[in-house]
Amino acid sequence: MIDRVVGWAKAHKKITWWTGGILLVGAGLFLWTLSTQRRTEEIASRDLQGARFAFENQNLPLAASELAKVIANYAETNAAAEARILLANVRLLEKQPQQAVTVLKDFAPGAPQAYRAQAYGLLGAAYEDMRQPRQAGEAYENGSAAARLDFLKAQMLSDAGRAWTSAADTTRAVADYRRIVTEFAKEGMAAEAKVRLSELTKGTAS
Repeated sequence: MIDRVVGWAKAHKKITWWTGGILLVGAGLFLWTLSTQRRTEEIASRDLQGARFAFENQNLPLAASELAKVIANYAETNAAAEARILLANVRLLEKQPQQAVTVLKDFAPGAPQAYRAQAYGLLGAAYEDMRQPRQAGEAYENGSAAARLDFLKAQMLSDAGRAWTSAADTTRAVADYRRIVTEFAKEGMAAEAKVRLSELTKGTAS
């Protein structure tokens, strides 16, 4: 088999040469891209540090400005994903839920796994602040599905139950509270979920 390959390569020197050249160029481009991405991530992380410092010191206007720059300049980086989460927090603290929705609505579904549950949770909070409980309920349920830890899954289902109750959708509220009781019985939210379930079903919940 090896002899055949060697023989073919000798008989097709030009093709072999071009193929080898393409592979070398491809490998070089891959390494260059990897290096560039790493460098971009480092710069984005550095800029994010400045924005985070402003946020932690409650300079919200400056934080918002710096975070927006990170998002615009380094869109595909992890730093930009974190910047969106922080910017949504800023908008909520500034009582600007519509701006928070703008930051998160398109981002949350495709957010990196590490940020997706947070993105949906903040989106739900923004919708609640806007008195749109149905949208909030959907966001919280999506956040629960994206969460990795059971306590966070349960918390977001509880938030969804609250939102559905506000929307007068008892069926979906009961479904979410029942999931907490049956799937996350060991979590702290289970006790409260039982109370809410009893209230919604007039004590007839199983």
